[in-house]
Amino acid sequence: MNRTIRTIDDVLALMDRMFASGADRWTGNASTWWDGFYADRSKPVPFFVPGPDESLASYLDRGLLSPGRALDLGCGPGRNAIHLASHGFEVDAVDLSPAAVTWGEERAAEAGAKVRFVCGDAFTSEELAGPYDLVYDSGCLHHLPPHRRVSYRALLERVLAPGGHLAVTCFAAGGMGSEQSDEELYRDGELHGGLAYTAEELRWLFSDYAEVEVRPMTGQPPGGALFGEPFLLSALFRRETAA
Repeated sequence: MNRTIRTIDDVLALMDRMFASGADRWTGNASTWWDGFYADRSKPVPFFVPGPDESLASYLDRGLLSPGRALDLGCGPGRNAIHLASHGFEVDAVDLSPAAVTWGEERAAEAGAKVRFVCGDAFTSEELAGPYDLVYDSGCLHHLPPHRRVSYRALLERVLAPGGHLAVTCFAAGGMGSEQSDEELYRDGELHGGLAYTAEELRWLFSDYAEVEVRPMTGQPPGGALFGEPFLLSALFRRETAA
């Protein structure tokens, strides 16, 4: 059958396949790719540390976020989800990788933190039922091919409560990640390890949200209690309440 497109989902699936080599994480091999990534827990991967993002700790310390229901997108081994739970949040944490989810569950048990981990695709999982007062994303957005920003925003529209917050940490332009245009990425058919964003691009992407703060992440010393790398950009937005 040569004619395979009938719905928007068909278009998105076709475009996923255009990134067959550089974006296995967004094809049928997604969980396999990430399982391989998380297989060796001793690897010197910066975000394998147990501590939360310094930006998340800062938001909580300054009272910018209040306890409520939270969704941690691409939660990995669960460090941010566990920190949120320790501050009184009811947390759902989702990741494509069974290995990451298992590690997160082990960490949560060790910390005595109550987190509901979900293994699956956040865009399609029926287990992630909003409304959430906070959607937290540390490292998911920059691994999405451009067309999946549509899915990302649709997820926010569906699950983020009016007045709720979106927190994003992603590769910063000039620090890490590809700065090629969206069009160039499709010509190459790969994401080159992840996409870099400028502060203005994040503001544009979430222009229908109120900006609370957009700033470079503050670097943290090795072995410290928090995670922070200066090649990352952290942003906090608030979804406006209905008029």
